[in-house]
Amino acid sequence: MLPHDLKPEQFNGYPPEARKLVTDYLGTLQRLPLSFLPSLLREVVEYDFEFPAERKALEKELANLRALSTEQVKNWFQEFAQIRISPKLERLDWVNAPGQFVEQLAAHLWTTHQVDAFRKAALDYADRLRGAVPPEPPPVPRLGITVIGQGVAIYDEPLFRKLRPHGACFSRVKPEDGLKLLLDAVAARAKAHPVPYGHWYIDGGQEAEHDPALTCISYQALEPARAALLRKMRAEIGRPGMGPEALRTLLAQMRPADLGLGNAGDTVLDRFQVKLLTEGSGTQIFSTTFAQWTAREALRRAQPLTLLVRFAPRQRQKPMNELLS
Repeated sequence: MLPHDLKPEQFNGYPPEARKLVTDYLGTLQRLPLSFLPSLLREVVEYDFEFPAERKALEKELANLRALSTEQVKNWFQEFAQIRISPKLERLDWVNAPGQFVEQLAAHLWTTHQVDAFRKAALDYADRLRGAVPPEPPPVPRLGITVIGQGVAIYDEPLFRKLRPHGACFSRVKPEDGLKLLLDAVAARAKAHPVPYGHWYIDGGQEAEHDPALTCISYQALEPARAALLRKMRAEIGRPGMGPEALRTLLAQMRPADLGLGNAGDTVLDRFQVKLLTEGSGTQIFSTTFAQWTAREALRRAQPLTLLVRFAPRQRQKPMNELLS
């Protein structure tokens, strides 16, 4: 099937808001090449579970695409249109499984030596989109805070050797109640600038007491979900014929209920946490990796005004089999 054959009923499996969005823009989607459209649908199908910043960006992108004339669409997507798609890919259910299509498209691009052409097409499109729909500046300057040293009584090596040339090092700061002071400052910003998912506290260990105005994720709180995921991974790895690609597809299909999440009533945050554990490499077993990856994804997706990240002590060295068990 090709994009110009799309019908509204083909999106009945989408979540409610995503289905309405795609129906409203069906005529726009029908004009896009197959080498591009599934990547866009991969975002659309997650619309109900995206952060406000992501939803707004997607809505603006679709509105911009609808505003393009036929000649402009041809100009914007001529490089994508030149990508050769195999009949096997065309027969895939790329409407309901756009993520799997994109994975198989990547393999197809490698085997047909079209990776460079696709990459150039994607970069050119991103540049055009930024020019047509520039990102909005935040209402206040963003503030990022990193807290390290938890559980460390003495450390004699010089700190922040790479960062010092870019800032200032204050050596007489009193650390007593330091975390509380920082959390209070972050909470004050959250109350002064109330934005949904706009102020985050991420902890690589056990979260400290904090204001409910903050969006909080911690490594310790997700221990049951991490354990459930590792059990599922061990069980699947032991199945005959289960390779890395099949495992990745299985992980991509997991939902909050599969890992014991979904009781807090925040479907957006639940889905975000599942993606942290199923898409991040090492987030299931290394607290430092978890904190770093969570901060990265929060900045990329939620685009918060305030972000406080506290790192816990690193995992002591163990054999990988022991860590996964």
